[in-house]
Amino acid sequence: MHRRTLLPGLAALPLLPRAARAQAWNPDRPIRMLVGFAAGGSTDTTARIVAQAITPALGQQVLVENRTGAGGNVATEAAARAAPDGYTLVMASMGTHAVNQSLYRTLPFHVAKDFSAVSLVALSHGLLVVHPSVPARSVTELVALARARPGGLNAGTGGLGSSQHFAAVLFEHETGVRFTQVHYRGGAPAMADLVSGRVDLIFAPVVESIQQVRAGQVRPLGITRRERAPQLAEVPAITEQVPGFVFTSWLGVFAPAGTPAPAVARLSEAIQAAMRVPSMRDRMAELGYDAVGSTAEEFSTFQQSEITRTAELVRISGATVE
Repeated sequence: MHRRTLLPGLAALPLLPRAARAQAWNPDRPIRMLVGFAAGGSTDTTARIVAQAITPALGQQVLVENRTGAGGNVATEAAARAAPDGYTLVMASMGTHAVNQSLYRTLPFHVAKDFSAVSLVALSHGLLVVHPSVPARSVTELVALARARPGGLNAGTGGLGSSQHFAAVLFEHETGVRFTQVHYRGGAPAMADLVSGRVDLIFAPVVESIQQVRAGQVRPLGITRRERAPQLAEVPAITEQVPGFVFTSWLGVFAPAGTPAPAVARLSEAIQAAMRVPSMRDRMAELGYDAVGSTAEEFSTFQQSEITRTAELVRISGATVE
């Protein structure tokens, strides 16, 4: 299970003809898009890109609102409890809308039943980056160092249940090493502590680490894609040194359950159209994403498969949250 990628064909999903009902809902006031993580992280950055892109198509401004805490659950619950009228969205991640269903013993909402899927925005890949003081210049050297010092290397994450957390968990499982994981309220503060040397490594989304890599503040050892990324061709795929290791996360948009179908259709079509624009696809690729833009139905089916898949990651990690 853990050596499979996340539906690699999704990046090339066929786009359905525009439904006539997509034009039946016309928002007459601003729309808010909730984000459960700190400003500057991958989820926040993606939300702002999407919000800016779909604002012209909807004729109303889409405003991003950060509500951090509880592994993204603060924003998720706020979205679940919001009026199902099309004016509240949430930029979801693999963590908030798949992992957390198994990670938390109890949740005041269900990650699927309390939401209407709108569109899968992008598949996300990560870079394994280390502080320059870490005496490892390849994944193989890092594995040897970690084996010699069990628990001696601190791995920063964007929070319990985040993509950074489970990429590290999967890496530990595949290689037999053990890190001491340090969980933050989002990827941005974790990266800040990596740059300052408070943690040793992060499996960071490309969008959260590319600037630091280019500035020489952190050292990239590998990317979690099956193959190298065109924009980082000099960085090897981790699977070149740890055969079979691939880790892909995702980001997508949900609305509260019960949101009228015409509103969901209009919002979904706006996101799909935005993801089809070549300049947008290029921009997303530069940030380490594969742009998708799916229908609501496709995203709902994908989410169900992800809830099942990530339950196994939770089992492997042994992590639970009260």
